[in-house]
Amino acid sequence: MSNRQYEIEGELIGLRLIEESDFPLIVKWRNNSRVRENFIYREPFTLEGQQNWKRTMLDTGKVIQFIICEKSRDGRPVGSVYLRDIDRVSGSAEYGVFIGEDDANGKGYGNEAALLMTDYANTRIHLKELILRVFVRNISAIKSYENAGFERCAFLPEVQCSDGQKDDMILMKKTFS
Repeated sequence: MSNRQYEIEGELIGLRLIEESDFPLIVKWRNNSRVRENFIYREPFTLEGQQNWKRTMLDTGKVIQFIICEKSRDGRPVGSVYLRDIDRVSGSAEYGVFIGEDDANGKGYGNEAALLMTDYANTRIHLKELILRVFVRNISAIKSYENAGFERCAFLPEVQCSDGQKDDMILMKKTFS
């Protein structure tokens, strides 16, 4: 894949809009236990569910989702970054990211995706605020989010996940001036 096909480009990664041909990767990645344990929704992902996500979220503009591609490996897809529950009236959305390929984890791709996506939210779609929720135990993600300008704003004790597990979370916010 040539760099011209990236909607957003950084030093390590390029971001391109998700396509239906990416759905099998999304299903694979979200069913990876390393990825799944960092989400509240932990039920198995399916192609049908992903197609429903497209119809109800992507196609309606409630979500903007990108595929994270490694520039060093000919644009290999390694994860996804997205804005969800976009409210253009209030100028807010929820930020989310995951690195699905195990060998791409810990290489700074999530850090760069956070910087690129927060800039996109501010300068391209003119949002005023992003929020995110992160499990307290996910120290590397918290550091990444703080590096991108998110600040801790609330402690959420014992959030119940779809599998019945409970875990403490932090609500973080980034406001654009």
